[in-house]
Amino acid sequence: MGRVTTTAPKPQLEPSATRRWAMLGASTLAQAAAAVTIHGPAFLIPSLRDQLGLSLAEAGLVAAAPTLGVVLALVAWGLVTDRRGERLVLVTGLLTTAAAGGLALLAARSQDPVTLGLVLVLAGAAASSTAAASGRVVVGWFPPHRRGLAMGIRQMAQPVGVGVAAVSIAVTAEQQGIAQALLVPALAALVGAVVVALVVVDPPRPARVEGDAPNPYRQDSYLARIHAVSVLLVVPQFLVWTFALVWLVEDRGWSAAAAGSLVGLAQVAGALGRIAAGALSDRVGSRLQPLRWVAVAAGLSMAALGAAAGLDWAVAVPLVVLATVVTVADNGLAFTAVAERAGPFWSGRALGAQNTAQYLVASAVPPVAGLLVEEVGYAAAFAVSALLPLLAAPLVPTRRESALR
Repeated sequence: MGRVTTTAPKPQLEPSATRRWAMLGASTLAQAAAAVTIHGPAFLIPSLRDQLGLSLAEAGLVAAAPTLGVVLALVAWGLVTDRRGERLVLVTGLLTTAAAGGLALLAARSQDPVTLGLVLVLAGAAASSTAAASGRVVVGWFPPHRRGLAMGIRQMAQPVGVGVAAVSIAVTAEQQGIAQALLVPALAALVGAVVVALVVVDPPRPARVEGDAPNPYRQDSYLARIHAVSVLLVVPQFLVWTFALVWLVEDRGWSAAAAGSLVGLAQVAGALGRIAAGALSDRVGSRLQPLRWVAVAAGLSMAALGAAAGLDWAVAVPLVVLATVVTVADNGLAFTAVAERAGPFWSGRALGAQNTAQYLVASAVPPVAGLLVEEVGYAAAFAVSALLPLLAAPLVPTRRESALR
């Protein structure tokens, strides 16, 4: 019989339904603020090119800097979350994100892209604190039959954050300069920290018994396969997020304001799509079967976008909206499946590994795709990315998924 450790968790009262939903809202806000920091620099690309004279690949490298910071810090934040709790990580991380945003503003005023990129790495590392911690708040306080919907709502934070960045950062940078635009993520992080501090309570955990938390990665390849699927699916997602606005401006002749508005609306639609995918997973009793459906749909939508853009058809514009919606629908499904399989003592690290793998690849998308676009054009880049979701679909481990309880 296992030995109970001396650090059993303190008993906690079950929160009311209102408090539970309030904590979901606070977690969603925290994740949205982080998304503005991590993905917002993508909407600086036109201004980085115009105001600093950078090439598309160089501007893409600066835009990818926060995702590099995410890669460097995610697993560490997950480990701290496992050991010290979600609320502490969220508040500390968001306050550090706000401080790093202030430094980014100063770096932008120096007009040195190297310094700006380094500070954005720091901002991304701080913002990554929300990834595992906010997800664990949702998994910890919601039962399995409501968890897909709840996680879908939480996961909508990412496209909503991108939408906020799209409608604010590009226009502000164009009209008032890059430095002023970087106030947006700093203020969002500060607001998120205050709300989390007021609302969030760490979910309860069972008393830990020696030997009761085996490494789930040593049991089978289930988690590794979900990580691999998510990595393949993140490429078209980040390609569209990073270059939809630039494509509309450079290839379609749109203004930054009009392009930002369309991208923002597409992100809102993507957020609603994540909620729908989560609710569907609750209804069918599976996270992974809908994940496979999303993978196939993402491949087809990116292929259609590539073809339409290459032929200069007007339908390419609604197709970029469709691709934006479809390519983000997988995240909540995979995230929930990882947390449920990893359990309360490993989910922080497993979710950290999940997001690290995604962001490691995502950080390479802007500069690599920038080079590809300069060589062969946007249409070919969209079409090539369609292959990856189609490769991901058969990797989804649907046969190994346990029934939801």
